[in-house]
Amino acid sequence: MAQLRQDADPGEAGLDPEALERMDRHFARQVDAGRLPGFLVAVARGGRVAHLTTYGLRDRAAGLPVEADTLWRIYSMTKPVTSVAALILVEDGRLSLDEPVARHLPAFADPRVYVDGSGPDVRTRPAAGPVLVRHLMTHTAGLTFGFYHCHPVDALYREAGLESTVRPGADLAETVDLYASLPLQFDPGTQWNYSVASNVLGRLVEVVSGQPLDEFFAERIFRPLGMTDAGFQVTDEQAPRLAELYGEREDGRIEPVPGLPLRAGRPRFLSGSGGMVASAHDLHRFMELLRRRGEVDGTRLLAPGTVEMMTSNHLPVGADLRSFGSRPAHDVAAKEGLGFGLGVSVVTDPERTLAPAGPGTYGWSGVATTTFFVDPGRELTVQFMTQMRPRGSHTVYPDLKRFVHEAVTGS
Repeated sequence: MAQLRQDADPGEAGLDPEALERMDRHFARQVDAGRLPGFLVAVARGGRVAHLTTYGLRDRAAGLPVEADTLWRIYSMTKPVTSVAALILVEDGRLSLDEPVARHLPAFADPRVYVDGSGPDVRTRPAAGPVLVRHLMTHTAGLTFGFYHCHPVDALYREAGLESTVRPGADLAETVDLYASLPLQFDPGTQWNYSVASNVLGRLVEVVSGQPLDEFFAERIFRPLGMTDAGFQVTDEQAPRLAELYGEREDGRIEPVPGLPLRAGRPRFLSGSGGMVASAHDLHRFMELLRRRGEVDGTRLLAPGTVEMMTSNHLPVGADLRSFGSRPAHDVAAKEGLGFGLGVSVVTDPERTLAPAGPGTYGWSGVATTTFFVDPGRELTVQFMTQMRPRGSHTVYPDLKRFVHEAVTGS
């Protein structure tokens, strides 16, 4: 086990300690008001951790505090890791971004696109082109989520037992075949829709590599980077450090989420979309891999150009996640000024983003209010970890970016 530690003074790193203290107090008030259980926030510059704060409890019933070695369900922050895994295979020459997914996953041959109707009366047509590997990584494949409740294809996912992305009892291979049997929401490459695509990408990694997803991640990413706690399961030894998961009530306070016990043993469903558990140290190592363009402490996983490609915008010129996103799911102000790379959002227009961020800042978040971002121009890596599933939108992410911006700029 490795533990994240502060190893630099904020002032020496060019950060305003008072702004960072205001950030800590702001999030501590949310804990004290019962809106968050506890949190960890870390800000590093040039690879050195200049601010590390833990506050509140990882398990309120047991009275256990958040600590630097606490383990967190990072949910959708698994997606960038899956993208790195796929890009390793691209560099190995075993996968290409522009080849059809069906070359490796035959169930995706001859995809069909929704036309009209609902339920058994849905009409479809042949897709204008194949689903490519890059479409999975940019969430432009035409896939969706069952929980959106805003399109007839979403309803087909729910009818197929996919409201939570996986049919109960199914493994990754079975689930991906089920996705492939359903119509696409739009022609591949024509819109952006956050979706189950990273699960398909994870299955692609398995088929191309010949290894289960958890084994590939461990062998090619976690062990080389020293991500000692990261994985898809929690061991008996790790279990006491895993934070309890909470959900937001209608009154804004939180309560434990039922039906989510500690995960013991290897899960049947290895989700490349959201299956990982990790510590703050693990996430710091992963962020440094990206910030340092594929290399950490002499260990290189990807070429600099590959990381540059991953963390650059791949949406059409002038488009952002709101304008290119399928409606109404993505017609929200929080998506303005953001493009998308290969598994991460990318700031393309800082003047239009909901919160201040440097151009080219990239990162992603998880449903339990975990998030990370990398500002390459300022050599910043930032993470915020808690375990609270909100009922709707919340201000943690923009507040975090605002305070960090103040700490860097002094205004």
